[in-house]
Amino acid sequence: MAVLLHRLGHGAYRHRKLVLGIWLFVLAALITCVGVFGSKLDDRFSVPGTESQRALDSLSKTLPEASGASAQIVFTAPEGHRVTEAPYTAAIARAVAEADRAPQVSEVVDPQSSGAVSGDRTTAIVQIQYPVQTAEVRTSSVDAIQDAARTAETDGLRTSVGGSVFNSKGVHVGPSEIIGVAVALLVLVVTFGSLLAAGMALLPALIGVAVGLAGLLALAPAVSISSTAVTLALMLGLAVGIDYVLFILSRHRQQLARGTDPKESVALAVGTAGSAVVFAGITVIIALAALSVIGIPFLTTMGLGAAGAVLVAVLAAITLVPAVAGFAGSRLAPKPGTRAARRAADAEGATGRTTLGTRWTKWVIAKPLLTVLAVAGILVTLALPVMDLRLALPDNGAAPHASTERKAYDTISEKFGPGFNGPLLVLAETDDGTAATSSQAGAQVAEKLSTLKNVKAVLPPQPTGDPTQSVITVLPASGPDSVRTDQLVRDIREAAPGLRDDTGASVAVTGTTAVNIDVSNRLSDSLLPFVAIVVGLSLLLLMIVFRSLVIPVKAAVGFLLSVGASLGLVVAVFQWGWLADVLGVPHSGPVVSFLPIILIGVLFGLAMDYEVFLVSGMREEWAHTGRARQSVVDGARHSVRVVTAAALIMFTVFAGFFPLDDSLIKPIAFALAVGVAIDAFAVRMTLVPAVLALAGRGAWWLPAWLDRILPDLDVEGSSLQKAALAAPAEAERKEPEPVS
Repeated sequence: MAVLLHRLGHGAYRHRKLVLGIWLFVLAALITCVGVFGSKLDDRFSVPGTESQRALDSLSKTLPEASGASAQIVFTAPEGHRVTEAPYTAAIARAVAEADRAPQVSEVVDPQSSGAVSGDRTTAIVQIQYPVQTAEVRTSSVDAIQDAARTAETDGLRTSVGGSVFNSKGVHVGPSEIIGVAVALLVLVVTFGSLLAAGMALLPALIGVAVGLAGLLALAPAVSISSTAVTLALMLGLAVGIDYVLFILSRHRQQLARGTDPKESVALAVGTAGSAVVFAGITVIIALAALSVIGIPFLTTMGLGAAGAVLVAVLAAITLVPAVAGFAGSRLAPKPGTRAARRAADAEGATGRTTLGTRWTKWVIAKPLLTVLAVAGILVTLALPVMDLRLALPDNGAAPHASTERKAYDTISEKFGPGFNGPLLVLAETDDGTAATSSQAGAQVAEKLSTLKNVKAVLPPQPTGDPTQSVITVLPASGPDSVRTDQLVRDIREAAPGLRDDTGASVAVTGTTAVNIDVSNRLSDSLLPFVAIVVGLSLLLLMIVFRSLVIPVKAAVGFLLSVGASLGLVVAVFQWGWLADVLGVPHSGPVVSFLPIILIGVLFGLAMDYEVFLVSGMREEWAHTGRARQSVVDGARHSVRVVTAAALIMFTVFAGFFPLDDSLIKPIAFALAVGVAIDAFAVRMTLVPAVLALAGRGAWWLPAWLDRILPDLDVEGSSLQKAALAAPAEAERKEPEPVS
């Protein structure tokens, strides 16, 4: 692989104008496709094969209003008044008429018809139904509903608008992300000591991110892609894109400082550091693509979309970096006497000075057992909250307090009970018969459902376009993300055989709440197998790369500690509410159901990335000197500074998405940011050197029979380095002797 990448680096340097032109052409073509064909996003959560999804698919044909998007207008009377007073009923009636004229609306149910008036008569709800999914509801329709609500405010009523139409729609790019990129640029300037080098590092990364994002959006008309998938692709593309470029460019500048020819230097950098980049990128791509085996469409698109962004970032790093470096030539070399030149010399050990990375490593391995116990103890403590981990998909109850959907949600919970925000739909279906037979069976089912525990109310059966069907709305006494609601769904499904025997109707629980519960349960069941696959993959890959048994086991244990500590902090902040006010978390409750799997997939690749860059230098020193303990110190000298910069950049990019008022993205950004910080600084730069120092020579042992079986990927580019060292001697040997 190193030889192939070396040739690729040579070619990209030599044909730099063509390479840059191809990238810019592809970017322009993709942007044109997005502009011409549009990029409608689909934020539906579905679980093919589950009872709730089958019933929902059936209702989409026989009763589209029940399976489509919904909105609610909540009216609250002034203090001392009731919504049933004549002026307010008239205002509500006008708002209902106006909402009925909104685009795409199929049905508007006023409070008098539905009985949605609170017991104290201070609050009423108007229900609005759409025959289409949330992703297909136009902004103009939502605006019209909000305008209808505002007309009632002129008569003194307080209004708020909620419902599924306010689910996340679109890509989030704002000031916090721009600040994140600016901080990344600052880190690059400090790392390289050169504004030119920092700009050269950022340019390929940004072009790669733009291509990856435009490519994903271009697929939206043909493939169901969610806004969360686009945001995750943007987040990962920025983070790994800048990191991968940093690794290659920093190696290139170190070689330039030694006097290497720019063309050969960039080819060597792509062959050596680029090999590690390709390896790290492949591990991230495999882990993210593996999300598709879980069988949940929206998670599949998230995984494949993010994997595509990482793939583009890798391609940009190994092609655009040598091309851009070709335009800069020798100007990227640190000037003699500058701080950057001294750093390059320090990294090579040429000055004899002790770098910060060397001092840190020496301090860590001075008492390695104590270091291992201290770090492991802290991370295990941070991971303890995971024992209480609960998973669910967020609803409007997790929206910011000031948002209209959160106000509507809280008012409904207070006045009608939390279950009103998450009703269950029970589809009752007879094998054959008339609508009257179906209605009678539905009424019997409704009566029996009302006796179940945690049921607050059961509404009369509603007929559908199929005469054998009726739909019963069950209002739980608990909220949609409550464990009690989850149990109620289980109770109804367990009671289904008995209901069929008694009423002649088969029943299926569906609706948004039931679908979300099924999604969370599917993800919970998939979590441990997914962890096993990822850990097993890490053991195999690192065994191939480092020809060792200790290093893969140590890396896998460190990875599990990183994931556990990160998830523990997520549970403490987002589920228990610790520091929620300080961090601006608007709601404490179950963790986003797909967060653990996303965290595992992403953090796995990043952990392998840092592992390869740190340990490869140590292995190289061990191969040269055979001194186990000293090789840990000398190897860290080469890479600690670069890995520190890479981790800071990645942390900053992920943290830049945390301020977003998005109940899906905020916890993911937090988990990835703290996960990167923990894995890079606590595990890779502290735990790893200590474990290697404890293991001594045994850290690099691999049975001979296993060494023969495993393929040699040459991720470190050893063949290139040997060839580079042998070239001058070979040239001198072949040089003809002067004629005397």
